[in-house]
Amino acid sequence: MTSSRRMGPENSKTRFLLLDTAERLMLEEGYAAVGIRRVAREADVTPALVHYYFRTLDDLFLAVIRRRSEQELETQTRALESDRLLHSLWTYNSHPAGTALNVEFIALSNHRKAIRAELVSYAERARRLQMEALDRYLRARGIDTEGFPPLALTTLISTISRALAMEETMGLAMGHDEVLAVVEAHLRKIDDASARATE
Repeated sequence: MTSSRRMGPENSKTRFLLLDTAERLMLEEGYAAVGIRRVAREADVTPALVHYYFRTLDDLFLAVIRRRSEQELETQTRALESDRLLHSLWTYNSHPAGTALNVEFIALSNHRKAIRAELVSYAERARRLQMEALDRYLRARGIDTEGFPPLALTTLISTISRALAMEETMGLAMGHDEVLAVVEAHLRKIDDASARATE
């Protein structure tokens, strides 16, 4: 359960340190390694100071998710400005470090409803932005969005690229080259058609 009680200042160096520490622990050891005392020890502060900024462990996890999600939305915004949008979206969604952290958030969300709701909220927001950009991209180039529904393309790109990145972090690459060849051929076909349409 999260609290609405006012916490320590959101722009303080200490708060950033605590968020960095929690995120690093999640990446290195998994979400189960993140606890108030462990974060305090790793950041060389007292547990009381962690509680000053984050009343509960869920508050800490939610702050990590929100900070990372806002950073990702900024990165995505730059990706959505590309004149080869499909390739740009593929690259953006294939980032291995982001995938590793997402796996931890997803695992954590299986046990905490507030975390799940936050993840879904940001994922839907990101997907909506991608869909709208892709719709504009295709329409501006005279490409039939009936044949290439933007929401379907966005969902395919994000889920396939992230699944491959997740498998790669586990050391599983069987079939990846074949999938990447198929994906590249289709992305190139649409992006190249888009490029010709704007010439």
